[in-house]
Amino acid sequence: MNQMKIAVAGASGRMGHMLIEAIQNAEDAVLTGALDVPTAPGVGTDAAAFLGKPAGVTITSDLTAALADADYLIDFTRPEGTLKHVAYCAEHGIKVIIGTTGFDDEGKAAIAEAAKKTAILFAPNMSVGVNVTMKLLEMAAKSFSQGYDIEIIEAHHRHKVDAPSGTALKMGEVIADALGRKLADVAVFSREGVTGVRDPSSIGFATIRGGDIVGDHTVLFAGDGERVEITHKSSSRVTYAHGSMRAARFLSDKATGLYDMQDVLGLS
Repeated sequence: MNQMKIAVAGASGRMGHMLIEAIQNAEDAVLTGALDVPTAPGVGTDAAAFLGKPAGVTITSDLTAALADADYLIDFTRPEGTLKHVAYCAEHGIKVIIGTTGFDDEGKAAIAEAAKKTAILFAPNMSVGVNVTMKLLEMAAKSFSQGYDIEIIEAHHRHKVDAPSGTALKMGEVIADALGRKLADVAVFSREGVTGVRDPSSIGFATIRGGDIVGDHTVLFAGDGERVEITHKSSSRVTYAHGSMRAARFLSDKATGLYDMQDVLGLS
């Protein structure tokens, strides 16, 4: 069996640990590199030491060393770091699975440009359940296009640095596209004071940060006399790791191109 040679960025963090464990447990994959910032506590240690089963791969801040033997990089870090990693991977034919959120339009354009040189899977959420939920939201939005107000509520742990979450924004984009609108034109991210009557074409966002919440997302379709709520709740980051492995397998026969989890699941 040909094993996927995978490197992990952010290898010292919680998500990095989940990804490393998923790779170590997969028969068709092998961990070949582990990358982190110079100040990360794990730099210089074995990437799988936390499992009690060393992988023989040392966490390094040297991008070239970390990717020397890799065919794939899985990256759930920060936009500025991910963009540097993507540029390197594009030049060296390394496939990339991106779970990082918080990119601006320029960053997204850079990823699309890099996908002309290597295969990239870019998704704000790698969970299979979340991506099935996206499809349900598309269907619901078309049915609730008249007479229903749409609000998106998301909750995450106290350490999350971007808001709203990338998943919430993607949900908004899916709904807006289904309604023939542009999210930038209809999104409402804050309400305070005398706001006036709600614009029926708007899509509202509410953000909660606290504790160790992994990720909760609810979309509310509120009409006269009834409301429908579509909710997804993550209780563990393991779902993102499993989705990332599924994404890597999807890219195995792709040389170039930009894909997302909807492509992986055949929901596009």
